Amino acid sequence: MASEGLTRRRGAGASPAIGSASPAFSDTPTFASTSGGAPRRPGGTTNNVPTSSAGGSGGAGAMEGRGKIAYDPRDFENGGESETMPRLTIMEEVLLLGLKDKAGYLSFWNDNISYALRGCILIELALRRRIAMVKDPSRRRLALADRLIEVIDDRQTGETILDEALKMMKSSEKYGTGAWVDLMSGETWNVMKIGYQLKQVRERLAKGLVDKGVLRTEKRNFLLFDMATHPIADMNAKDDVMRRVLTLLTARTAAIPPQALHKEGVKYRHTRAVVLVCAAYASSVLENALQRLSYDSREAAFARCDDILAEFSTWPFGVTTSNVAGPVSIGGGTRKREGGSGGVGRESVQELVREVRKEMAASTTGQAGAGGGQEEQEELCFEVVATVLEIFGRMDSLL
Repeated sequence: MASEGLTRRRGAGASPAIGSASPAFSDTPTFASTSGGAPRRPGGTTNNVPTSSAGGSGGAGAMEGRGKIAYDPRDFENGGESETMPRLTIMEEVLLLGLKDKAGYLSFWNDNISYALRGCILIELALRRRIAMVKDPSRRRLALADRLIEVIDDRQTGETILDEALKMMKSSEKYGTGAWVDLMSGETWNVMKIGYQLKQVRERLAKGLVDKGVLRTEKRNFLLFDMATHPIADMNAKDDVMRRVLTLLTARTAAIPPQALHKEGVKYRHTRAVVLVCAAYASSVLENALQRLSYDSREAAFARCDDILAEFSTWPFGVTTSNVAGPVSIGGGTRKREGGSGGVGRESVQELVREVRKEMAASTTGQAGAGGGQEEQEELCFEVVATVLEIFGRMDSLL
C-alpha cells in the first residue's frame, strides 16, 4: 500500500446499468473526462439534460417517515465541540459547489469528486482531532502519503459518514493516508480489503444536506430511467460557500478578508478556507464558483489556488514563507501553472500561511495549557491535512 495514495485511475469507468439509482450521485465514475483545452478542470457542463420532471417533494426536506440518516441534530444543540464546528462539513461544501442549482445533480463527466471527497473525510476528522499521524520520528524518511495515521479519539462526531470512517479506522490495522483514501474509494485490487470502501458517499452527503434543510429531494426522468435529484432549497447556504471561495481567490489586499472565512468562533477558520478551495480544485468544481468572472480574473484565481495548494501540500506548511511580512518566494509543493500568481496574490498566499500558523500555535498552546502534553499531537493532526492536500495535487484533474 506504499504508494496507493499517489495513484489515480486514468481509464473510463463502466457506465451505470439502465434503471440504476442516481447515477449522478453514484460513487462509480461513469465516464473519463473528455473535455479539451483544460484537462485540469474537466467538469462543469453536460449535455445529458433531463427530458421532464416527474414531480418533486417540494421544500419538505427529508422524505416522509425517514429518519435523519446523515447527521445527529443533537450535535448542533449540545455545547462543547459543536459550538466551534461549522454547520456544513468540508465534504458538503464541495458537493454544494458541484451541484446544479435547479437540476439538483452533479456533472456526469466529473470523475474526480468521489476520490476527493474521501480525502476531505480524513481532513475533517483531523481538524476535529479524531485522527493524527503516528508519532514516530522515523516516519520522516517516508513520503507524506505513506506515513501511518491512527485514531486518537474515537468519540462520535454526529456526522454519520465521519463516524463510519472513524469506526472503520479504529478497528483496522494502521495504513498510510494515501492507502486510506484509496481503500475508502474502492481503488484496490485486494478483494480482502474491498469492504473498506465507503459506498454512496455523494448520495448520502446529499441526503444529509436535505436533512439540514439545504437541499430538497425530487424525482426526475432521464430518458429510460428515473433518478432522485437534490435541487438547492436554501440558496443562502450555497451563496455563503461561493462567497468565501470567490473572496479568498480574488481579494485585492494582502490581508485575508473576513468574508473569505467562516464566522467568528469557528475553529480553524483559515485552515478550512484553504482546504475548501484546494478540495474544490481537485474535485473539478472550482470553476463553478468562478464562472461569472472574466477570463483574465478566472485565470488569476486559478493561479492563486495553485499557489495555495503548493504552499499547503508540504509539511511543515509554507516552508519558504517567513512569519513576518516580506518579499519571499512562494511554493514548496508542486505548482500546476508556470509563474503562479504575483503581486497582491502572492502576498495574500503568504499571509494565509501566517494565519494558519497562528491557528496552529494557538491550538497547541491551548493543549499545552490544559495539561497532558498534547501540543505535538495537534501538529500531527495538521500533518494529515498537509498529506491529503499533497495527494490532491497529484490527482489527474490537476496534472
